Amino acid sequence: MRHDNAAVMLERNCRVRGRDAPATVTVFIATQDPCIMQYFAALKEGQRRVAEAREYLNGLTGGSAMPAMALANPDSNSWEPVGKENLYAFVSESQGFVLTDTSGYILALVDGSGISKAIVQGVTPEQAESLEKSLVAGGIPKFEGHVVLPA
Repeated sequence: MRHDNAAVMLERNCRVRGRDAPATVTVFIATQDPCIMQYFAALKEGQRRVAEAREYLNGLTGGSAMPAMALANPDSNSWEPVGKENLYAFVSESQGFVLTDTSGYILALVDGSGISKAIVQGVTPEQAESLEKSLVAGGIPKFEGHVVLPA
């Protein structure tokens, strides 16, 4: 069998109908892009970072955080997970965003490039003040730049 950039071979040991002797299963995934495994590795790592950010925000907000973006640059073939670092930003319509929720702000936990990993919508000004104190006390710095929100 041929193995080149157009096919990725995965081998896996598995049990055959209750027998203890392992069998090898070979699967070919046809692809035009040799970066396909880089994509999946980056996505998996990005999803892990998003889950951690969401868990942190859920602890502060009582479980209202939503996941955001797992890949740092989804518009290119350079697959990289969202960054490790956590910074916070409050987003409002005054910053050029059109928010469908009229109750205030979006709180975003972002990486160093401003790519959002987890968000909380509908944050009132009073909640924003309280959350900001908690974030600062937790050692999370404020992001001062353009925040990238999921579409």
